[in-house]
Amino acid sequence: MRVQTVRESLNAPDPIVERVRQKLLERSQVGIAKYGCTMERDDLTVLDFLKHHQEELMDAAIYVERLIQDHVLRLETSERGQ
Repeated sequence: MRVQTVRESLNAPDPIVERVRQKLLERSQVGIAKYGCTMERDDLTVLDFLKHHQEELMDAAIYVERLIQDHVLRLETSERGQ
């Protein structure tokens, strides 16, 4: 695998960033279909947005904990098999 020089990377989009952009667009479309509005909505207060954000972060923490437990279990299983 060849590392792009700065000059080359400035002339071409970063494929990882492009994948993230595509996922953001898809997520936006799902949200618009589900809620019937964009994030420019004005029916939520700052506190509402902060609570929604907190809930999303708590969900993320649960996903991370699950992955950590799975990884530790794989490591322990692998060590016992050696």
